[in-house]
Formats: sequence, C-alpha cells, structure tokens
Amino acid sequence: MVIYGVALLSICLLIGLILGDILGTAIGVQANVGGVGIAMLLLIVFSNLSKHTVKLQLISQSGVTFWSAMYIPIVVAMAGKQNVVAAVSNGWLAVVAGLAAVTVSFAMIPLLSRMGKGSDHDA
Repeated sequence: MVIYGVALLSICLLIGLILGDILGTAIGVQANVGGVGIAMLLLIVFSNLSKHTVKLQLISQSGVTFWSAMYIPIVVAMAGKQNVVAAVSNGWLAVVAGLAAVTVSFAMIPLLSRMGKGSDHDA
C-alpha cells in the first residue's frame, strides 16, 4: 500500500528537519542546516532496511519504492520555497540567477536528448 511509503517519507522528513534545526542551533545559526539531506539519508537507510529485515507484501514494497523515488523532487521543492522567499526579500540578483539557471537547464534538454540517442546501426 502506498500509505506505508507516505508514512516512511513523513517520518524521515520530520526527523531530518528536527535534526537540522538542532544542528543549526548547535553551530549558532538560526536556520535548518542539512535537514533535507539528513532526511534523504534516513529514507535511503529505512527503505533499504525495510526490504531486507521487514517482510512487507509486494504492494507495500511498491508503495515504499514509489515514495522513495518521489522524495527528492517533493522535498527539494519544499526546501526551495524557503530559499525563494529569502532570495526575494534580500534582493533580486538571486532570483535572476535562479531563473537563468533554470532557463539554461531547459535549453540543454534537447541537446542532452540528442546525445543520449545511439546510432541506429548499433543494433
């Protein structure tokens, strides 16, 4: 069931954010330091642990696998929202740099797509 994957994702995110806040306080910064990265590592460990030690049904394993794959775009988007708010409030240079990076990335998609295709004579 997909709900196990959502539960695992939520637990990892909460633990990561709490540990990131504690780490930020410990080094004297009033911010979450590495919470998203900690949560990613926890998700990797827990999802691999569940495959080997916890015997879940196949449908439950697919739910955990699905949300493990969805973790990176979801959490990075949530963390990115905080960065956008900070960037807009501190100046437009960061916003322009971010938009330029996204534009260049989108422009590279056709080039990378052509590079990824092998010749038809390989078969």
